[in-house]
Amino acid sequence: MAASATAAGIGAGADRRVQIRGFRGLRSRGLIPFGRPLPAPPFGSSSVIRAVSTPTKSGTAVKRSKVELFKEQSNFLRFPLNEELLSEAPNINEAATQLIKFHGSYQQTNRDERGVKSYQFMLRTKNPCGKVPNKLYLVMDDLADEFGIGTLRLTTRQTFQLHGIPKKDLKTVMSTIIKNMGSTLGACGDLNRNVLAPAAPFTKKEYVFAQETAENIATLLTPQSGAYYDLWVDGEKVMSAEPPEVVKARNDNSHGTNFPDLPEPIYGTQFLPRKFKIAVTVPKDNSVDILTNDIGVVLVSDYDGEPQGFNIYVGGGMGRTHRVETTFPRLAEPLGYVPKEDILFAIKAIVVTQRENGRRDDRKYSRMKYLISAWGIEKFRSVVEQYYGKKFEPFRELPEWEFKSYLGWHEQGDNAMFCGLNVDNGRIGGKMKKTLREVIERYNLNVRITPNQNLILCDIRRSLRRPITIALAQAGLLLPRYVDRLNLTAMACPALPLCPLAITEAERGIPDILKRVRSVFDKVGLKYNESVVIRVTGCPNGCARPYMAELGLVGDGPNSYQIWLGGTPNQTRLAKSFMDKVKIQDLEKVLEPLFYNWRIKRERHESFGDFTTRMGFDKLHELVEKWEGPEGLSSRFNLKLFVDRQTYEAVANLAKLQNKTAHQLAMEVIRNYVAAQQNGKGK
Repeated sequence: MAASATAAGIGAGADRRVQIRGFRGLRSRGLIPFGRPLPAPPFGSSSVIRAVSTPTKSGTAVKRSKVELFKEQSNFLRFPLNEELLSEAPNINEAATQLIKFHGSYQQTNRDERGVKSYQFMLRTKNPCGKVPNKLYLVMDDLADEFGIGTLRLTTRQTFQLHGIPKKDLKTVMSTIIKNMGSTLGACGDLNRNVLAPAAPFTKKEYVFAQETAENIATLLTPQSGAYYDLWVDGEKVMSAEPPEVVKARNDNSHGTNFPDLPEPIYGTQFLPRKFKIAVTVPKDNSVDILTNDIGVVLVSDYDGEPQGFNIYVGGGMGRTHRVETTFPRLAEPLGYVPKEDILFAIKAIVVTQRENGRRDDRKYSRMKYLISAWGIEKFRSVVEQYYGKKFEPFRELPEWEFKSYLGWHEQGDNAMFCGLNVDNGRIGGKMKKTLREVIERYNLNVRITPNQNLILCDIRRSLRRPITIALAQAGLLLPRYVDRLNLTAMACPALPLCPLAITEAERGIPDILKRVRSVFDKVGLKYNESVVIRVTGCPNGCARPYMAELGLVGDGPNSYQIWLGGTPNQTRLAKSFMDKVKIQDLEKVLEPLFYNWRIKRERHESFGDFTTRMGFDKLHELVEKWEGPEGLSSRFNLKLFVDRQTYEAVANLAKLQNKTAHQLAMEVIRNYVAAQQNGKGK
């Protein structure tokens, strides 16, 4: 079945018709003097909201959210942030807290500490395609040690996060990033976030073109008012020249998309109703979770590999709210096809449609997925076409999607190699951080961040493969064949202690969860080379995309998770909520019967997600409720591997580097040895 057909039928929200009150955008109030707020009506008052860039239409009186007023009064993201940054207080006020997100930062506190709040800031960079120049990586490494908590965090949107920055050091850190080929502008806030693309540095024409397109989209939708540079580098613009096609698309107002007299021609005074996410990829390559984005762009080439145009998906998004059934994760669905020269105009038309019509009264429903669910794809397409100025062509057929991790060594296509490294949960620290710094600096390597929280070292000479492999292995960065397959596809959000939205653990909890899942595999007779996609988040907002996992754990209380089942290994089907309020200590009571029955009842090559979908939740609940343990397996895996404590302790210490138990590492070594002997490779 073609991927386009698959996508059309798998959006859980695709056939929903959520009744969302009509909305007409926002009336522009124009510029305000620098540092001076406009008089604001009470936050509870109603005001008529009308379109900002199109002719005035009859509007419906609705309430605006508090954040909408903060944006309107901010003089394009300046006030009161500029004043709050100069105060002696360790924190900033509510309005500034919302505005600093647009500049790439969140105010946080350490929730492990009781008593007086210890305010700090998280910074997130913006790296289209996950590209990180050598110079920027080394600077980020330094900043983490000098101003942060000594670690770098790789995110699911191909960016860095720096945690623990004091307010007094914000300007120093921001300006250093800006002056060293980096940016944080638009990494957070109600605008287009980092644009994803396959991180692999292939020189194949389709990959290069897709990545260039992602970079152009990111440039098109970058804020233009200059507030970012005013605040962090005293007005000095540190920018490279923009491609002419980007400038042309941004300035074009032939279909009423722009605010020609404002410093933000696309965003206006109000920016977008909520965050906006875009990914670009090539056929088959679903390393970017293409269907989870507001816009998914897929390059279409001819038989000779020459780029012709793009398929466009719209309406994906992960966030939801517990116990509010009108909020839901949703997969993007096909919108249409555009020639390659029109892609920026089409993207702009979609963004403007969301800007003009997305909900601005209740932020729970402000993502574009809710607009499309309320309107239906046909109405949405019709409105977008008015801003685009053309009809979309029929969606081109695509092959099945595949998840690609790009771990291990690969040819780039230019006589150089790249090496993908598994970084558990994207956290780089300790010996791993030190070794990566040494390798990247010594060999002058550029790097790329993947959407699966991993790192790729690029442009490596063949002769350096062996010394780099050895150096990395000594820091626990092993080739993928030596890493538990559960770890290779697992993801978790940071959650506690710094995320204010976290209900329970994710990043700090997932290492133990994965060990326990592997132990369950051993107990029920599943082989060591078998795996499932596991994703864990500390709240329902879905930053680690748990609703696409075969097994998703979503925090719904202290030490408690909602269990989601039914995603696919190639991320093309939404999981569904299977069970609520499962305490962390009770996971085995649910997982043992599920994994045991998968082993004995699955069809040939059937993934765990496909198995749970085929069986149905009623049957699975019955299996869990009646579970009394696996039959005939009680002694099968109780083999004694260690005859002396010294050997055990040595293996246990090595296992810790890989987040494994001593038993798991010993079994892996034995299996690899046996396999090598059977393949005639033993020495």
